[in-house]
Amino acid sequence: MKIHASGEDYLEAVLILQKQKGESAVRSVDLARHMGFSKPSISHAVGVLKSGGFLTVDGDGYLHLTDAGKEVAEKIYERHCILTAGLINMGVSPKQAEQDACRIEHAISDESFQKLREIFGKMK
Repeated sequence: MKIHASGEDYLEAVLILQKQKGESAVRSVDLARHMGFSKPSISHAVGVLKSGGFLTVDGDGYLHLTDAGKEVAEKIYERHCILTAGLINMGVSPKQAEQDACRIEHAISDESFQKLREIFGKMK
């Protein structure tokens, strides 16, 4: 199943929340708060991600990334962090760098990202 940018954003948000709260401590309501979306929107997205094999929900309502979901989330999170830091290092304001990284992280090819990772890594 192909995942869209919005799905990648949801998976990245679950990963970030798991890093903050613990791997077994993230519920849909936490995701709604974090992303600023309504509970029905989150519920729909969680359902789509579950049916795609990217998320599971346990009996207590906690969200868990599957191996496939974790792979996507970690890829997007790495891109986000490296792109944000690289843009800030080049003089872009942190707020603008964050916004631009969110858009670029979904559209950039693996080849181009690897080259940017190399360049941004040398800027530290």
